Amino acid sequence: MLTCSSHLFRNVFSSRPTSLYCLSTSLANRANFYQTQNAIQKRTLSLSSVFSPEKSVASPNFTNRWAMIAPAFLTHLCIGAPYAWSAMSGPLTRDAGFVCSSADDWSMTSATAPMAILFAFHGLSAALAGKWQMKVGPRATIAAAALSFGGGFLLSAVGVATHNIGLVYLGYGVLGGIGLGLSYTPPIQTLIEWFPEKKGLASGLTIMGFGSGALLFAPAAGVLLDKFTRLPTYLGTAVDTVTENGRLYTEIGGKMMEVVYANAADLAKLSTQGLQEGFYIVGSGNTGAAMTLATIGVGYTLAMLGSAFVLKKPHPSYRVQGVGEVAMPSHSDKNVHTDNMFRLPQFHALGTMLLVIASGGLGLIGVAKPLMSEVFSSTLPSIVTASFASSFILMLSIGNLSGRLAWAAISDKIGRPATFHIFTFGSMAIYASLPTIIQQVVHNQSAASLGAFCGLSVAAISIFGGMYANLPAYESDLFGSKYVGANHGKMLLYSSTAAIAGPSAFLFLKSLSEKAAITDLVGKIDPVAFKDKFGCDVSSLDTLIEAKTVTISKLMEIVPPGVMDPTPFLYDTSFYTIAAAIGVGAAAHAMIRPVNPKWYEKIE
Repeated sequence: MLTCSSHLFRNVFSSRPTSLYCLSTSLANRANFYQTQNAIQKRTLSLSSVFSPEKSVASPNFTNRWAMIAPAFLTHLCIGAPYAWSAMSGPLTRDAGFVCSSADDWSMTSATAPMAILFAFHGLSAALAGKWQMKVGPRATIAAAALSFGGGFLLSAVGVATHNIGLVYLGYGVLGGIGLGLSYTPPIQTLIEWFPEKKGLASGLTIMGFGSGALLFAPAAGVLLDKFTRLPTYLGTAVDTVTENGRLYTEIGGKMMEVVYANAADLAKLSTQGLQEGFYIVGSGNTGAAMTLATIGVGYTLAMLGSAFVLKKPHPSYRVQGVGEVAMPSHSDKNVHTDNMFRLPQFHALGTMLLVIASGGLGLIGVAKPLMSEVFSSTLPSIVTASFASSFILMLSIGNLSGRLAWAAISDKIGRPATFHIFTFGSMAIYASLPTIIQQVVHNQSAASLGAFCGLSVAAISIFGGMYANLPAYESDLFGSKYVGANHGKMLLYSSTAAIAGPSAFLFLKSLSEKAAITDLVGKIDPVAFKDKFGCDVSSLDTLIEAKTVTISKLMEIVPPGVMDPTPFLYDTSFYTIAAAIGVGAAAHAMIRPVNPKWYEKIE
């Protein structure tokens, strides 16, 4: 053994100079490797210290609580963008057809689904991440949320560019929803800790940003869509077409190209200028939706990252001067631990009320722009233009914003229970009355009735926003302030359910009404006129509907005189259904009683 070792020693150090060089090189490389590892570890430690929980706490000398409103508001301003998603859903339903939907374009249900998925993951991620948020603090939480939320926009932009709806769902829906869920409660809880004697105002000031997010997103999306738009190729009105599998084709340069026909009703829904009635080549234009999502996503990421570094929780020694009788959250003796939330009937009663009001609000918000165009543009075409439909989104956003602030202040005066009774009974009356208002607009062609519809819709959304603004404070009243962030995250599971149920119910019921209306209209149309218009007989109706070649607006061109357009009444069933559901929520809220003291956390 010794002989062998000596022989190896001689080979390495005496007889093979090259081996000496290799050995020295190896040792040098290993030294460089360790140096690199040490540098990485130092950077990791440095990054970890930047996002440590201690960095999320203000110094004992910092008491300017009003300065914390700006980063909390800005964070919610960014994540409030989904309330204006209907500004994007329209372009997504005609991304290939541009002037109207082509066979391969996504349906309104598919184009609205990203918003529903986002709000669903908002609640799920908020519920699952509650304890982690308390552990790492608001800085790390909001920074992670910024990357997820902004990255979701970017991935959805790729999905639109490649016409892959799955990527849009994964990006805007899943990643965006996770980012929203992570960044929703930390600013609220932080401001509540800064303003323990004004919980309603504190939560209202924060969530006011969430409600006003659409005021930023909708105009920005409109400007960017116009900037990145490329008009499609126009072929004129006299074009020979053939119908195959419900699609329209025409021969251009020896090749069969798919086309769509846009009538006056289709063009009235668009904000793009310079378009004429007639045939357009499918896929020859660009709505600009992909670049719009990408640009906004970058902006939101940077804004949220900036807020993450500014927002801080108050130091444990912080007290509000002159309000000594108000206990800080950590010193209250009436806190229910977050692990016990699902055992409380008050939690589920409050959640039921949240479910039904949120379903109505999210359903209305999700279809705001197309609803306004579809229901009223044919009755009042000089008033309800594409820009007016966009303005309707802003009206609802103002209602959302003002409701979050005004109802928060009102709740501090009259109490949360009384405020939420107003929410339930008021919403029920509003949704039940909207179909009647629509009838008045159509039959009387009344601009005043249109104003009433807009006003009642704004009132419904102000209640929707006020409910979200007051929920954390209501939960704090019932369950204590110590775990309000984690508790509210669990409450948002009901919001997640509403995100799916509300828009889905609105569009499903509207779809049933639309199919019934089309069938009724076709029964009144001369079969010969139908074949001349669409290139095939009535037996192919289902195929033509699926390919989006047959629509109510195109059928109205060939119906007998005197037949009323059913389009304005397609949402009536949706409104009545929501009103009935809110009645259930009103009953659930009426049964809420104070929490049994046995559930309060014991103070040692």
